[in-house]
Amino acid sequence: MSATMVEKISGLFGSLLISIFVLGLAYSISTGAAGFWGGLPFWVICSFVLSLVAFDFWDTCFRKK
Repeated sequence: MSATMVEKISGLFGSLLISIFVLGLAYSISTGAAGFWGGLPFWVICSFVLSLVAFDFWDTCFRKK
């Protein structure tokens, strides 16, 4: 297996794990004591962080350098 394929697979696996963790955390905050409006700022932060994760995955694995 080539190094680029290993990089793509491990990058995808790591991105998925981070996404599942962050979305689960945001869901638990919004459905818990904070409620939707209390958890909304955290959802905004999570969407920004997940967009950074997706961009870094694309930049590292797929962008032609």
